[in-house]
Amino acid sequence: MSVEHYRKKLVDLRAAVAKEKEAKKRDNERFADYIKSASSPSSKASYRKRKIDHAASHDRRIERLKMEIEDCKDSLARERERAKRK
Repeated sequence: MSVEHYRKKLVDLRAAVAKEKEAKKRDNERFADYIKSASSPSSKASYRKRKIDHAASHDRRIERLKMEIEDCKDSLARERERAKRK
């Protein structure tokens, strides 16, 4: 792969992290509204649990994307070193 490929991939991954953070924020706001408007304690508890589950899911995706960014940085450094040796 080329240096340009890894640079583009880094930009794309960083954008994906930003999108995932925005999605997490939107989901948290939506579930907060659901919790406020819920009529029964059981439905409030259910919404709270779903809010926690969705937030954890977003966190896992963000962490996975961050690991991919680190891997991409390592690959980019290796590719630069390889290009220097040529």
